[in-house]
Amino acid sequence: MKLEIARGLFLVGALGVTSLCVAAWNEPGATLVQSSESRSYCPVPPGGRPQLEAMRPDQDLLLLLYGLSQGMR
Repeated sequence: MKLEIARGLFLVGALGVTSLCVAAWNEPGATLVQSSESRSYCPVPPGGRPQLEAMRPDQDLLLLLYGLSQGMR
C-alpha cells in the first residue's frame, strides 16, 4: 500500500472518529426549574410534615465534620 493511500485512510478514519465523538458528546444546557402550584410530583408523606428535631444535627456530627475538613489539609 502506498504511503499516500495510507495517510488518506488514516485521515478519513481520524475525521470519522472525531465526528462520532462530537455527535456523542451531549452536554445539556442550563435550564430553569419552574415551580408549580400543584405538587402532584412531590406528595406529602403519610406522616405529614417532617419533625424538626430529626433535621437538627447534634454537636458530635458538627465536630466530626469539622475534624474531617481539618484533616484533609
